[in-house]
Amino acid sequence: MSLPPEKASELKQIIHQQLVKMDVHGRIREVLAETIREELAPEHQQLSTEDLIKALRQRGIIDDVMKELTFVTDMNEKERTSAPKPSTHIVDREPAALKKTNIDPTRRYLYLQVLGGKAFLEHLQEPEPLPGQTCSIFTLCLHFRNQRFRTKPVPCACEPDFHDGFLLEVHKESLGDGSKMVDATTMLSICDPVHMVLIKTDTFGETTLVASYFLEWRSVLAAENGVTNVAVELLGVGTESKVSVGVLNIRLEIYPQLNKTLSPEVTNTQFALERQKTAEKERLFLVYAKQWWREYLQIRPTHNVRLVKIFAQDENGVNRPVCSYIRPLRAGRLLDTPRQAARFVSVLGYERALVIGGGGGKQEQWCTLLAFLSRNKGDCEDHANLLCSLLLGFGLEAFVCVGTKAKGVPHTWVMTCGTDGTITFWESLTGHRYIHIPINPDTPPLVEQPKPLYPYRTIGCIFNHQKFLGNCQPSDAVEVCVFDLHDESKWKPMSEEAIKSVCPPGTTSSVPPFPPLCASTVDAAVASNEIELQLRILVSEHRKDLGLSTVWDDHLSYLLSPALAAYELERTTGISAGNEEFQDAVRRAVPDGHTFKGFPIHFVYRNARRAFATCLRSPFCEEIICCRGDQVRLAVRVRVFPYPESACAVWIMFACKYRSVL
Repeated sequence: MSLPPEKASELKQIIHQQLVKMDVHGRIREVLAETIREELAPEHQQLSTEDLIKALRQRGIIDDVMKELTFVTDMNEKERTSAPKPSTHIVDREPAALKKTNIDPTRRYLYLQVLGGKAFLEHLQEPEPLPGQTCSIFTLCLHFRNQRFRTKPVPCACEPDFHDGFLLEVHKESLGDGSKMVDATTMLSICDPVHMVLIKTDTFGETTLVASYFLEWRSVLAAENGVTNVAVELLGVGTESKVSVGVLNIRLEIYPQLNKTLSPEVTNTQFALERQKTAEKERLFLVYAKQWWREYLQIRPTHNVRLVKIFAQDENGVNRPVCSYIRPLRAGRLLDTPRQAARFVSVLGYERALVIGGGGGKQEQWCTLLAFLSRNKGDCEDHANLLCSLLLGFGLEAFVCVGTKAKGVPHTWVMTCGTDGTITFWESLTGHRYIHIPINPDTPPLVEQPKPLYPYRTIGCIFNHQKFLGNCQPSDAVEVCVFDLHDESKWKPMSEEAIKSVCPPGTTSSVPPFPPLCASTVDAAVASNEIELQLRILVSEHRKDLGLSTVWDDHLSYLLSPALAAYELERTTGISAGNEEFQDAVRRAVPDGHTFKGFPIHFVYRNARRAFATCLRSPFCEEIICCRGDQVRLAVRVRVFPYPESACAVWIMFACKYRSVL
């Protein structure tokens, strides 16, 4: 990396000031004189630079200088979603907010540098974007021991120009590592990998999961000088999990340097032992699962068509026990209630895993949590797993249910069991809640039965991080299902010990740790204003094409705000409030003899053009936007409600008032 001359001279000046401040020159002269007296008097041989540096190191002068230094880390590396304005060729759209971080000399750090990529052959023919033209971008997301980072976005290319460094703390008090400096042997026992997820964002803002990779960083413990370079081959996801998508050049360095490195034989033996132990536990669980399944089929022959899911494939095509996708997850200060958690999960995008070719089959892909959050969208299983984990974190007894919806479509949702026996279903894609009251098939026909409001038809099994239960009731229809989970004649349980052996915590496992949730980086007011401004332009242009003029009523637009706030409150809490004040304000703003029409709509993305196209497909909304009449005044109000992970609930309301002419 070359610096401009003025920057180079400025940097030299800063270094000079630091050395003068610490009187390093004077101390070097003293060491030089002492070294010449001690070592050169007998032989009169020349003193090399290496000898002087060795003497300075022995006397601790170099360490003193290093302790005074501060590293600068880029806040852009943290979770960040760019503003909804179109991307340009200058992909770093927001100015880097740099923060100085004092490095704690009693801590060990892994300095991970991403030094470019190569062989991303899918982008071999990618044309060089013109200045100002939007282009697809790559972003690399990392998670290591409760720390999350992301690279600055770089244009998609055959050799993407990643150049980012991340300082990962190896030694975390919160994970029970005590307070002393960890040595190489202790670090060798830390088997958490660095999880890296590569995301592609296209010119329309749509995200795609490109690769998910678990980096074994401990090879650096056996590297000379505590530095190693690794070429990481990234494989695709889903059906392409055996196909290479590209290579990343990674440089790993331990800081401060280790006094004593391990031999490669020691690290390789440790890796082999861990793999062997994990493989043996997984083999024993597989043997147990097969035995459990045989017993389950012997209860009733029809059980073989029930949706009892014991294993599921992740994005890399690896089969994992379904219980390993769940873990109690606490959101810290980011979410306050279980219902708010359900709302957050529902505003993450929904997208079924892609299938190459026809046939209408469903590609199975249960994503790891980092892949799901980095992409900001996933299938219904991903949503249900996250919601169940959050509800467990809030202290509820929650399970993921596997079954079907109407027309036999496979589906997953979440269920909570109250201490009073109340069963509540939570739809993770919408945030809706349903109380389950079973129908008793033996009651006389004249007795009125509860009418189910939920969309679920059958249920095959339920599970969480500790339990797995197969439905062995005569019928798997949800409406007649009794959720007495302690009755083994209704629900066949798996051994909790067997589940614990392959699911964290407390296991040498191939299951990745859960990342923490990140706070939103979206400025709600700025995002709302930008979308609103873009919608005004789109409406004016649309009306101009129809030969209609557009007059905006700013006061009426402002009066729509309480309605949008009330809609979001109702989605989150189920409580409707403030409707009376809204209606009263609108009546006062609309003169006698005038008509008012309003149309609210909800989105989970911030693309104004896409939202406008969707609105026009509604005849009610089109009627407002294309309104003709006397004294037509139009209004639009946008309210963005940010949630963790930069997910957003976007409410838009179009309205118009005009004089009624009969």
